[in-house]
Amino acid sequence: MPKGNRQQNLKVVIDTNVFVSALHFGGTPRKVVDLMWKKAIEVYISPFIEEEIERVLVSRFEWDKHMVDQVINSINEYAIMVEPEVTVSIIDAKKTDNRILECAVAGKVDCLVSGDKKHILPLKEFHEIKIMSPAEFLDYFYTKKKERLEKK
Repeated sequence: MPKGNRQQNLKVVIDTNVFVSALHFGGTPRKVVDLMWKKAIEVYISPFIEEEIERVLVSRFEWDKHMVDQVINSINEYAIMVEPEVTVSIIDAKKTDNRILECAVAGKVDCLVSGDKKHILPLKEFHEIKIMSPAEFLDYFYTKKKERLEKK
């Protein structure tokens, strides 16, 4: 297929809390991560997010280290690793949440999907990056997909 006709996948950062919820509980967050497994979205991840997924699964949910390593390896097969070069300091209450925003900026993504109702979701947008809950993102994704199909 000629490059000009190829539809560009949405570029997305999935917050640690969405990855952890998807992997441990399933539900709507799992549907977002499934889009990554299906290569329907282009997911960006940073070393911070990767380390936080590992730490939370092991310390909070008592996952076996070997199982966590397998999950991290799988994520790395599908996600694009970025090394943020810009420091963000917009969230004072929980400074580590700025690392998620830094990943989104570094990846030049379209959307950031988060379950953080206290610090990240209230921003709604950051550097022209839409910030959405998993449910909002799924609605957005399938609306965009429908619009692309109708244009054909």
